[in-house]
Amino acid sequence: MKRASVIICTVFLAATSAFAQNPPAQSGPNNNAVNSSGQNNSNAPVAGRNSFTEGQAKSKIEGAGYTNVSELTKDNNGVWRGKASKGGSSTEVSVDFQGNVNIAK
Repeated sequence: MKRASVIICTVFLAATSAFAQNPPAQSGPNNNAVNSSGQNNSNAPVAGRNSFTEGQAKSKIEGAGYTNVSELTKDNNGVWRGKASKGGSSTEVSVDFQGNVNIAK
């Protein structure tokens, strides 16, 4: 009887600790780490820890319609910055950790 009580208590404690864990992340369009909709969610680069490689940042810029992407460097805010051409004119561009591609204003 004593052994059965110990087993029941152990099972009960294990079950309650499983319910105490954090809920899963929301799947809604709140604050995505990577902007995958193809549209910017910010008009200016968002500072944050950027995991994009230089090649991935270049691909994001090219995916936004720019060509001749050059001089890419990551600044202290985690934003990739460089130069690119679009419509025949050269401009400064950036890619933040969410994948937003913006021009310097």
